[in-house]
Amino acid sequence: MNSLPPMNPFSAIAELSKLNEDIAKGISALTSAKDADVEIGTTEKELAFQQDKVSLYHYKPLAEKTVNIPVVVVYGLIGRYTMADLQEDRSLIRNLLNTGVDVYAIDWGSPSRADRWLTLDDYINGYVHECVERIKAEHNIDKVNILGICEGGVFSICYSALHPENINNLMTSITPVDFHGDIRDDRLEHGYINLWTRNLDAKDIDLMVEAYGNMPGELMGMVFQLITPIKSLTKYNIDLIDIAKDEKKLLNFLRMEKWLSDRPDHPGEAAKQWFKDLYQDNKLINNELMLNGSAVDLKNISMPVLNIFALNDHIIPPECSMALKKYVGTQDYTDLPLPGGHIGVFVSGKSQGILGKGIVDWLKERD
Repeated sequence: MNSLPPMNPFSAIAELSKLNEDIAKGISALTSAKDADVEIGTTEKELAFQQDKVSLYHYKPLAEKTVNIPVVVVYGLIGRYTMADLQEDRSLIRNLLNTGVDVYAIDWGSPSRADRWLTLDDYINGYVHECVERIKAEHNIDKVNILGICEGGVFSICYSALHPENINNLMTSITPVDFHGDIRDDRLEHGYINLWTRNLDAKDIDLMVEAYGNMPGELMGMVFQLITPIKSLTKYNIDLIDIAKDEKKLLNFLRMEKWLSDRPDHPGEAAKQWFKDLYQDNKLINNELMLNGSAVDLKNISMPVLNIFALNDHIIPPECSMALKKYVGTQDYTDLPLPGGHIGVFVSGKSQGILGKGIVDWLKERD
């Protein structure tokens, strides 16, 4: 029977000493970090339009214009648009500005119980449409480029199908299209939210919204944590000890935690539609999603489409995003698969090097 080699007591002492040194450095770095050190969404911008709690921001240019038609970034209601501008050296918005793209972004604000009756139609045919019209008027143009991210990608797809005359190019990123696509994904760690939502009774969703008024941001945050429970438990001890000794890594970690902890509530009626009509009934690909009395027909998407997805996305499995190609009406369709996961698209140095350049090169060819 093989026995374990004898432990070197001096090696163990040295390792423990190094661990204590790292912990001491981490405590010092954490206590010295200030709010100003972990600010997010710092790229300079100005308010271009406001309606109710929704704000449209216009970013200050950082380079000579290379793309004539502006891009409006549409994020989802489940998170903040600042994910696209999380830190200065890894910011999609800053990367676009640095290459001469004119960028706008929609901020949904912080929905309260007063907003519980807002529907997907209110956001897509209401707020998104008003922002697009404002940009068109400001630049005296007929169409804009739209970049939708996650749930905002669904908003952008629906808007482009209902108002194709207003969209020059459609870009989607980490966006679910076939909400049952996870069934074809052979990786067990992918599609937890899809599976969880399909196993809810429609009445349970109604009861959650009735109880809270909206879908609480804290609830969705907990659901995301349950997708990777071990990582969620260890990131504040094992991972943090390793990160804390590097000031740059520590500040990036804190910026991410700041973004994660600021998850807004999802307006109630829109949440019902999001979970029941899309996650459960998969109405988008079947042209059965009704907005303002009209079915969203994906064949009406005749403009060029760039579909960006993450190959290891466990929140929006690649199969859910890649399906877009089968349903749109355009012949000018491009996939841009990226390494990494759902958030890694925006914070990974490797993905950022591909993402910004990929978008700009694609836009220039179709400007």
